Amino acid sequence: MYARSTSISGDADRIDAAIDYVRRDAMPVLTGLDGCVGMSMIVEREPGRVIVTSAWESRGAMQASDAQLGPMRARGADIMAGIALAQEWEVAVMHRDHASLDGACCRVTWMRLDRTAIDRGVEIYRRTMLPEMEQLPGFCSASLMVDRERGQACSTTTYDSRAAMEESRDRSWTIRDAGVREAGVDVTDVGEFDLVLAHLRVPELV
Repeated sequence: MYARSTSISGDADRIDAAIDYVRRDAMPVLTGLDGCVGMSMIVEREPGRVIVTSAWESRGAMQASDAQLGPMRARGADIMAGIALAQEWEVAVMHRDHASLDGACCRVTWMRLDRTAIDRGVEIYRRTMLPEMEQLPGFCSASLMVDRERGQACSTTTYDSRAAMEESRDRSWTIRDAGVREAGVDVTDVGEFDLVLAHLRVPELV
């Protein structure tokens, strides 16, 4: 499975307009494309950041969609008065305890690692970190995406509510710090987001 994430940082006052555009115009087109298995949208309102992620059955299907979706990324950037940055990923781990609920929130962690150690990092995430994350109150799902060429990874943990995400913060950081030390990973950014759209049919990958 593969995914393309589009991140836009811009005017926080325009986030609701961006959500409306993605829900009304972009999502019907995107989810109707061959090989698309869904999409999600998360927002971080205070700094004005949105991330739309589409999931694909194959790398070929993902790359074939780019010409059609490029103008939509540009339109989203115009609405937010920002710049759209797209990145392609391999979905290495996907696990759901249950479907997301209204009011769900996500903690996203971006990491940098040696390209030769990606498989080892994925195995540590799957074997060591994921079982501990599942025990956190309000845990909904977790995923790990990797960009092998750039030596980057992105972990997303979804919780039933913002309160559950905040309650998990200290314990999740302990789990994360132990895992990244074992894997030799550098954390480059962490964000906490509202999950505003979740239309995913990605199968379990654990």
